[in-house]
Amino acid sequence: MSPERRLRFGTFIAPFHPPNENPYLAYRRDVELVEHLDRLGFEEAWIGEHHSAGYELIASPELFIAAAAERTRDIKLGTGVVSLPYHHPLMVADRINQLDHMTRGRVMFGVGPGSLPSDAFMMGIDVQTQRDRMDEAIGVLVPLLSGETVTHESDWFTLRDARLQLRPFTEPHIEIAVASQVSPAGARAAGKHGLSLLSIGATTTGGFNALATNWQICADKAEEHGKTIDRPNWRLTGPMHIAETRDQAREDMRHGLDEWLHYFREVAALPLAPAGGVDDAIDALNASGFAVIGDPNDAANQIEKCWEQSGGFGTFLLLAHNWATFEKTKHSFELFARYVAPQFQGLCEPLTASMDWAVENRPAFIGALTQAIGSEMQKHNQEQAAKNSKKAS
Repeated sequence: MSPERRLRFGTFIAPFHPPNENPYLAYRRDVELVEHLDRLGFEEAWIGEHHSAGYELIASPELFIAAAAERTRDIKLGTGVVSLPYHHPLMVADRINQLDHMTRGRVMFGVGPGSLPSDAFMMGIDVQTQRDRMDEAIGVLVPLLSGETVTHESDWFTLRDARLQLRPFTEPHIEIAVASQVSPAGARAAGKHGLSLLSIGATTTGGFNALATNWQICADKAEEHGKTIDRPNWRLTGPMHIAETRDQAREDMRHGLDEWLHYFREVAALPLAPAGGVDDAIDALNASGFAVIGDPNDAANQIEKCWEQSGGFGTFLLLAHNWATFEKTKHSFELFARYVAPQFQGLCEPLTASMDWAVENRPAFIGALTQAIGSEMQKHNQEQAAKNSKKAS
């Protein structure tokens, strides 16, 4: 496997929790999931920011990351994403810089314009301005997080000789990833500022079809502004739930898939599957290519499709969804880590090659072993014969 094809894997935690559930227990379960992924060897976990609609509970990904960082060892933790129009850029930079120090470089900074219009409405923010505000905020965040002094006058924030008290832990600055869906705004901003691209909803019909186009937009903007972007820093997100068999995976969905689809139909205005029974929804989600509800082979095939459609990327993030019970959800991630991820990381190729080599040369090896054993037996028999002869005399 070439280095360009070696993929990383992680999760994107919005998170999704039904409103009839104890929020404290939901938070604890999300932290436990990140701990579980750290033990399994997943490289990344991204945590969302939402403020309304009662289903995506985390208001501050930074707070969650601070808690999760104390309970994990290796996994990198990203804001997925900070909705920049909701915050003063200096406050955001300060929080992220502090996290970078507290995690010793394990934090990643995902940014976006904000996904729920209900959030923007409560803050009196015009939805039409959100993407422009995101781009403007990025323009000052990059130098701030690089340790520079920034002065900037805007219609929604002001910076006067602003700088961070702490020298950045990660230099020149922590990795910044811009969220992108069907709209080209994220890809344009990532290219303009030379940042990473985070394709949320990469397996929706619109998102999947736009993968190659969005990357080209990003690349064109980077060239226009004299920046460099790298495909290994491109992340794609999509939902999966796998079990040992397809039938078992389908059965697992009876726990929570219907509630999740109801949220997207009625609140997020994104009908991912037609109303009806769980089995019909599973068929629709699988057929559209949006989700994988099946076995490890189905998951591997989805990664291959994304690779071919995109032209290459660096990390695939499994969208956390709580379709199944927590135990079965953890088991799904374990199956992915055991049987799917190694196919895209070159971990099993040397093992297979070694086994094939041993099988191919087995006759020679067994022949040599048989000869060696025969020689030892002959030597032993000769020694015994000599001893017996000596006793007899």
